[in-house]
Amino acid sequence: MKPLKEVAGSYMALADAQRQILEGAFEEAVLNCRKAMEISRTMPPEEAFDHIGFDAYCHAGLSEALARLGNFDESLCSADIALRHFNRRGELNQDEGKLWIASVFSRALALDGLGRGEEALSEFRKASEMVAERKGDTPGKDALLATAAERIEQLGKSSKSGKPAGYKAWWEFWS
Repeated sequence: MKPLKEVAGSYMALADAQRQILEGAFEEAVLNCRKAMEISRTMPPEEAFDHIGFDAYCHAGLSEALARLGNFDESLCSADIALRHFNRRGELNQDEGKLWIASVFSRALALDGLGRGEEALSEFRKASEMVAERKGDTPGKDALLATAAERIEQLGKSSKSGKPAGYKAWWEFWS
C-alpha cells in the first residue's frame, strides 16, 4: 500500500503548480513542481509508485514555468526529461496527452530563448499540430496556439532571409 500522505502531498503540489502556470504565477509554479518531486522521493523505494512518470509530469510543468521566467537552459533540460517519458509512451490517457503537448511547447520556448530558431520552429509547428489533432480539451489552448503562430511567423521570416536576426553586412557598419 502506498503511503497516502506522500502520494496526496505530491499530487496536490503538482496540481497547484499546474493551476499557477495557467494563472501566470510562474515562480510559485517552479517551487511547487520541485516540492512535488521532493515529496514523492520520500516514499520508500519498495512502494509501487511510478517515480519516472510522476517526475515527467512535474518536469512538464517545471519546463514551462522556467521558460516563462527566462531560464531557458534549465527549461530545455526539464522538457527533455519529460519528453523522454512521453515520447516512449505516447498518449495513454487524457492527462498525459496534455502534458506531452505542454512539454513540446516548453521545449520550443526554451530553444527559441536560446537562439536556436530552426529547432524552435520545428517544435512550435509540432505543438500546434498536436493541439489541432487532439480530441480532448487542452488548458490554455488558445494562448498556446496564438503564441506558437506568432513565433512560427517570426522564426519563419528570419529563416527565409538566411541571416540571423539583427544581422548587418560589413558595409552597413561604415555608412
